[in-house]
Amino acid sequence: MGLHPLEFSECYLDSPGFREKIKSHEAELEKTNRFIKELYKDGKNLINATKQLGMAQRKFAQCLGEFQFEYIGDAKTDDEKCIDDSLLEFSSFLKNLEDQRELMMRNITETLMKPLEKFRKEQLGAARAERKKYEKETEKYYSSLEKLLNMSAKKKEPQLQEADSQVEVMRLHFQEESLDYVCKLQEIQERKKFECVEPMLAFFQTVFTFYHQGFELANDFDHYKQDLQINIQNTRSRFEGARLEVNELMKRIREAPQEYRQTSPISSEGYLYVQEKRPPPFGSSWVKRYCTFVKEQKILHMVTFDHRSGGKMGETESVTLKSCVRKTTDVLDRRFCLDLDITDRPGTVLTVQSMSEDDHKFWMQAMGGKEPLGHYLGRTCSKERGIDAQLDDLGMGFVQNSINAIEKRGINDQGLYRVVGVSSKVQKLLALMIEEKSHEVDLSTSEEWDVKTITSALKLYLRSLPEPLMTYGLYKDFINPAKSGSPESRFQAIHCLVHKLPDKNQHTLGLVLKHLANVADHSKQNLMTVANLGVVFGPTLMRPQEETVAAIMDLKFQNIVVEILIKQHQKIFAGAPESCPASGGPVLLAPTRQSKKVARQNRPLAVYNPQALDIKTVSPDGSSPTPAADDGSTGSSDSVESQPSSRSPPLATPSDTPPEKSGHTPLSSPLSNTSTGSSMIAFIFIYYLLIFLSSVPVARKAEAVYPCEAEHDSELSFLIGAIFTGVTPSREPGWLEGVLDGKKGLIPENYVKFL
Repeated sequence: MGLHPLEFSECYLDSPGFREKIKSHEAELEKTNRFIKELYKDGKNLINATKQLGMAQRKFAQCLGEFQFEYIGDAKTDDEKCIDDSLLEFSSFLKNLEDQRELMMRNITETLMKPLEKFRKEQLGAARAERKKYEKETEKYYSSLEKLLNMSAKKKEPQLQEADSQVEVMRLHFQEESLDYVCKLQEIQERKKFECVEPMLAFFQTVFTFYHQGFELANDFDHYKQDLQINIQNTRSRFEGARLEVNELMKRIREAPQEYRQTSPISSEGYLYVQEKRPPPFGSSWVKRYCTFVKEQKILHMVTFDHRSGGKMGETESVTLKSCVRKTTDVLDRRFCLDLDITDRPGTVLTVQSMSEDDHKFWMQAMGGKEPLGHYLGRTCSKERGIDAQLDDLGMGFVQNSINAIEKRGINDQGLYRVVGVSSKVQKLLALMIEEKSHEVDLSTSEEWDVKTITSALKLYLRSLPEPLMTYGLYKDFINPAKSGSPESRFQAIHCLVHKLPDKNQHTLGLVLKHLANVADHSKQNLMTVANLGVVFGPTLMRPQEETVAAIMDLKFQNIVVEILIKQHQKIFAGAPESCPASGGPVLLAPTRQSKKVARQNRPLAVYNPQALDIKTVSPDGSSPTPAADDGSTGSSDSVESQPSSRSPPLATPSDTPPEKSGHTPLSSPLSNTSTGSSMIAFIFIYYLLIFLSSVPVARKAEAVYPCEAEHDSELSFLIGAIFTGVTPSREPGWLEGVLDGKKGLIPENYVKFL
């Protein structure tokens, strides 16, 4: 797991977890700073000490080999993996040159030392300065806040208002500094990938020219060098796109921070000062705690945290809330207070103080308290779209019209889709084309609209759709294959997912991708390679429903998905794949949490009926039992017998006719003789024994072919290659039961193969 993204909305909560994330980012930058210092020192040894060149080479190579870049998010792209492994490749190259003692090392200062030192001083130095400034503003704001909260409510209203306004100004200034610092941290984390590696690449290019016997080694390294240059360029392009998106998100959050406050429908969180009473004559004290209130269970979790104590978190205390009442200043000489009646401690009232009037209303609303001055208004997330774009016949006609015009008039234009048109003209064209008379305008022959306006209008149309072409529902399913797996497995997964799209989305996506493949075929003229088109159309064709920094960090995986779609569009749109998850094919998707819930709710209960000598099932709703099929059919879809792996084989009986009609003695009547009774008892014993033996599943071994993270205590978490023992069918459809590392639990059936 890499570094956690720093969400801008967390700057307003300033939670302990957020501070821990900042500390991990700061530690990584310090690690990078130490690495660059060491690398700079070792590089000087290479220049100034040719006699000790062998030793300097080994240390330099060791330094490179031991360092690895941390990354933001939960997975790396192939480009980032290549960049991450590039230091090991450089290290290996240096070790192959240890026998070459007489070296002429030139231009290293210009190609390696100065850029790295510049990055360390300008970027990492700026981060240190921002850190000091951030810590200073933090201390100033919380000190002033405590002073304000300790102010007597009996003071004159002008004095209170003036104090409130001063703290409000300091709060806004503190939040501005927090946003800038978070943005700077994440920018440097992303920037270091190429700004640290590019000087090294330039250094090695210089080394090649000065080694007398380095020509063949340079040729061997050349293919990797070219791939690395492409990887760096791809990473740089994705960085620029992600930086723009991050800055836009930060701008929107600055304008409306309350809309992005991180609270969910099931919980609310923030800081509260809790009154802790002491034995007489010591009175009471107020302790700042970070509180999380779970609304459904009415449980308040409180953890002591003070940034001045080195950021150490205390133990978490949980109480169950019975009621919440606003505390007036007549009773307690402090503002923004609440009295919490605690179920766990009968007769005990917990007094807490919120940070401000708005925060006070927020907690009143969350805890179900009564606020006579007005209720807290929840956030609104209405977004006005300037263009009413719809995926209808008019919209698809506009897409086809635009594609025809671009391919006829501008397929060879340099920077196609990167060079944008004038915003007003783009809006005007799109508004014209989505009207009823849009079919009367032929863009391929119209000289009124230039190519860059048409390309910008097409991108604007696709981005203005209420839902992206590749839909919100399938977004994560498209992203997950891009984060891991072989190229073949990625293609298979994306192939299946495309054919799950609605017909209109799939048809329009096919038109766009066929066109983009044509654009890439002319990349020698227009300079728009598949990678460049992936950067442009990644956030256009697919985007997450929630706007967060973590989602923006997935832009690089969006680009990968679009690149695969462009390269493989002919195979993907030639027809649906032969095997997908529904038919048990090789491309498998994880069961969703909802499917697991439904499976557990619909699970039948097996009941043995000794009178009927048969197995019956009872549905969860309590309806009448349904007898199991005895003619070899699978029976009801809700029965246990509908599972092939658990169905018992048919058992032979002495006669197909009832005992009364065949002349045999009924089981309920006295036995006529001893031999007949013994035979019947033996038959019944064997019959029941066969039923028992046939119902016992055979335990087998299985191997995990996909990783899985448990979503319930009864499930197992595992990685690819994990070996399960004692694997048997589960009563839950689509699941198995097995043992891994001594723990027994449920395993998704389509995640393993039997050995």
